[in-house]
Amino acid sequence: MSTVLALETSCDESAAAIVSGRRVLAGAVASQMEEHARWGGVVPEIASRRHVEALPALIAQVLEQSGLAMADLDAIAATVAPGLAGALLVGSVTARTLARLHDKPFLGVHHLEGHLCSVHLGEPLPEGPYLVLLVSGGHTELVRVEAPGSYVRLGRSRDDAAGECFDKVARLLGLGYPGGPAIEAAAMNGDPGRFRFPKGRVSLPQGGFHPYDFSFSGLKTAVLRQVQTLSQAGGSLPVADLAASFEQVVAEVLVERSCRCAVEAGLQTIVLVGGVAANRRLRRGMAEATAARGLGWRVAPLAYCTDNAAMVGLAAIERFDAGERSGIALGVAARLPLEQAGTLYGQQPPF
Repeated sequence: MSTVLALETSCDESAAAIVSGRRVLAGAVASQMEEHARWGGVVPEIASRRHVEALPALIAQVLEQSGLAMADLDAIAATVAPGLAGALLVGSVTARTLARLHDKPFLGVHHLEGHLCSVHLGEPLPEGPYLVLLVSGGHTELVRVEAPGSYVRLGRSRDDAAGECFDKVARLLGLGYPGGPAIEAAAMNGDPGRFRFPKGRVSLPQGGFHPYDFSFSGLKTAVLRQVQTLSQAGGSLPVADLAASFEQVVAEVLVERSCRCAVEAGLQTIVLVGGVAANRRLRRGMAEATAARGLGWRVAPLAYCTDNAAMVGLAAIERFDAGERSGIALGVAARLPLEQAGTLYGQQPPF
């Protein structure tokens, strides 16, 4: 079994892990949430500086936890796209430097491919093809997975990702950052049926609506207008009911379009990954809807839904075992479609 040291620095979590096969031998994360919460969102410059400070200790920690030395590793990997360019650069330069110092192969990993691989840390998956609902802070996508490394995007958000919408609505309601956990906590005692918010749809040029694409910008605006109306009427905001009603609509939209996509594409299993996959209402809704339609479903373990280095290590091992390597000159990119993840391997880097 191949053993890889993996680094993840795409946004506001510094993470390192050592993965062997599909076993996580050691993992460590340094969170920046409290610092970014002061600003209501991620500040890229702060994130990059904190990655520089955190990575050396994280790498030393996972090596100690695993009982391995650098000589025991088969390769070193880091997320190189997509994400905050400065933050990605910290992890990439660190991994490439270690690879050169210790004469190890380097693999640059696509962040979303890492999320797709995170489900392998839980229950075994059936053979492809299957449908993945990837729903995180920066991405909401429906992806048909034919086989490892073979992806076809069937749906996506045309504006805000679901996670971004959670953050913005949390700010409107005076809740904390990140918005996902804050809204979920506030919604626990709320009435999800009190407010009727719209299920945004994407128009097609020839008329009608795209069956699988998402739009959350209008939902965010609807919550803003409801908050303004209630504030003008006086009294305290029913934060719990607003949070529950918002959370319910997001979950329904994600579940309904995922199930429709799976059925119409002839796919028998839906896989749920990404930070928003930790949401309990979404998990319940997906379990109920797939059971009603005779579909199977899988979800990444709770500990591996948010950004982590273990998922990066799994993605790297799949590529490494297939004989793929990244050039040491490979840079980083803030944007790169998942379908182009394969371009990260070979002697002619795409950036």
